[in-house]
Amino acid sequence: MHQIESSLKELHLQGMGRAWQSITETGSHHKLSLSEGLALMLQSERELRRDNRFDRLRKAAGFRYVASIEEINCEASRGITQSQITEYASGAYIKKAQSILITGATGCGKSYIASALGHQACGQGYKVKYFNFQKLMLALKIARLDGSIYKLFDQLEKADLLILDDFGLTCLESGQQPDLMEIIEDRHAKRSTIIASQLPVSKWYEIISEATIADAILDRLVHTSHRIELKGDSLRKKM
Repeated sequence: MHQIESSLKELHLQGMGRAWQSITETGSHHKLSLSEGLALMLQSERELRRDNRFDRLRKAAGFRYVASIEEINCEASRGITQSQITEYASGAYIKKAQSILITGATGCGKSYIASALGHQACGQGYKVKYFNFQKLMLALKIARLDGSIYKLFDQLEKADLLILDDFGLTCLESGQQPDLMEIIEDRHAKRSTIIASQLPVSKWYEIISEATIADAILDRLVHTSHRIELKGDSLRKKM
């Protein structure tokens, strides 16, 4: 028994090691068959690796909020239904490389929903990146200056789900439109993107402010996207 425990540690099979410790401490090894004991140990190892992967993906995503699908308020008056959330929680939109556009007034829960969907995607094993849009634009500007721009574009392209929060707080500056176009073009029909904005999609054209690029970006986003148009008063105000 000691040799088994040592071997599990040496092979870094922590989940199996925990299960083995539990089995021996409770005397279950006298009651379980070899196949039953092995099945329990393998299940424990699988669950531990899944949890560890989720933690790594969650930390790498850089979420603004700790959020969960179960805590999303799906009152009909808010403009979102439980069936919508259930559909998005399945991750089908990620498999189909579709986008989700979330709009609504300040404080109505846009960022929380986006983060909850991101956490859900991490739990399903997808690589997620979360950015405040203004901070991403600043990061791109700095990356151009230090020569790491293509590395950053590559990271954004490879994320299974990219979340851009607080889009449209200010109009895009000269030079930012091509960067946004690059990001959207790299991901179009290949990866999923969630964009949260205070402004309705009909106003995004003005925010991008460069007609040709605005046409190209919106053409790639709007026609294949799901929409969540939140309504009602600020949840922060209610709290």
